[in-house]
Amino acid sequence: MPTVSRDMAEIDVVVIGAGQAGLSSAYFLSRAGLDFVVLDRSPRPGGAWQFRWPSLTLGATHRVHDLPGLPMGAADVTRPSSEVVSEYFAAYERAFDLPVRRPVEVRSVREGERGRLLVETSAGDWSARALVNATGTWDRPFWPRYPGQETFLGRQLHTADYVSADEFAGRHVVVVGAGASGVQLLMEIARVTTTTWVTRRPPVFREGPFDEEAGRAAVARVDARVRAGLPPGSVVGATGYLLTAEVRAAMASGVLDRLPMFDRIVPEGVVWDRRGAESAGQSRFVRADVILWATGFRPVVNHLAPLHLREPGGGIRVEDTRAVLDPRVHLVGYGPSASTIGANRAGRTAVRHIRRLLAEPEAA
Repeated sequence: MPTVSRDMAEIDVVVIGAGQAGLSSAYFLSRAGLDFVVLDRSPRPGGAWQFRWPSLTLGATHRVHDLPGLPMGAADVTRPSSEVVSEYFAAYERAFDLPVRRPVEVRSVREGERGRLLVETSAGDWSARALVNATGTWDRPFWPRYPGQETFLGRQLHTADYVSADEFAGRHVVVVGAGASGVQLLMEIARVTTTTWVTRRPPVFREGPFDEEAGRAAVARVDARVRAGLPPGSVVGATGYLLTAEVRAAMASGVLDRLPMFDRIVPEGVVWDRRGAESAGQSRFVRADVILWATGFRPVVNHLAPLHLREPGGGIRVEDTRAVLDPRVHLVGYGPSASTIGANRAGRTAVRHIRRLLAEPEAA
C-alpha cells in the first residue's frame, strides 16, 4: 500500500472512490499517462461490494460487468458477491499498479490557487487540476421520517445494516421499499418468519428478458433527470424487478402481497389511518418487532458542497460526466452511469474530457 503523506501534493487528477467507476477511471488515466491518485475511504479493495450481506451470492446480483483490460473470468456464482468482487477488484489494482491510497476520507473539495481544486482529506491535502468523483451511494443510506418513529420499541435497520435473515426468526418484520433489495430481502426473511411488505408506490415487475432497448430506455430516464439538475434516482429502480420463478412463487404464497405506505409508527407497530384512496376508508394496525427500511441510498456528494454545484432541483446537473457548473469536476457512477457497465463507459468519457482540459495552459 502506498505511503500517505501529510504534506500538500500537486497532482493532475484526484479520483475519489475505488469502486467500479473509480477503478475504471484510474485505468484510463493510467493509459493516458496522467499523474493521478485514487483516494478510497474503505479499509480494503471491493468498493461497496465488500459490505453486501453474505447471503447475496454472485448469482443473485444484477450482472457485474468486467472492468476494462482485465476480465473477471469464470466465478463461482454460489459464493457471496462481497468476496468474489472484492477479490477481483484487489487483483485489478495489483495488475495495473493503480495508486490507490486507503483508508482516506475526503472531507471537502473547494477552490484552490491558480484555478486548481483543493482536496482536503484525513491524510493531508491534494491540489488537483481535475477531479473524478466516484463515491457512489453506499455511505449514504436514506432513512424516511414518519410520525412516531422515535417511539418504536422494536428494532429499526436499513439494508446497509442487514446481515442475515436468521437474526429475525420468530419476530414479525415489516419490510419497507419496492426496489431490488426490498424484494430480495423480503423473500429471504419470509423463509424464516412472518413479514409484511409496505411500499410507497405499487411495485413494478417485468417479464424477461431485459434487452438492450429496455436498458437504454431506463438509462435515458435517469439521464434526463440528471441533465435537468434533479436528484438522479436509480437505473436499477427504473428497470423494474424481473419476474423470476422465485418471485412468482413468492407471489403465489402471498409474501409479495403489498400494502400501501403506513401513516405513522407506534411503539408496537405501524398504523394506517382512515384516509387515502388505497385505504378505502379503513384504519389498520400491524404489529411489528422489526422495521427494515429498504429505501435506497443517495449520492455521496456532500464533500463537493463548497463548489456550489447543486441546482435548485436538488441535484448536480451533469452532461457527459462533467458538472455543468464546474467542468473540472466529473461525476462517474452517478445517475445514468450508476451501473457496472455504465461506470466503465463513464470512466473512459471522463478521462477523454480531462485530457483536453489538461492540454490547456495552467493559470499562472
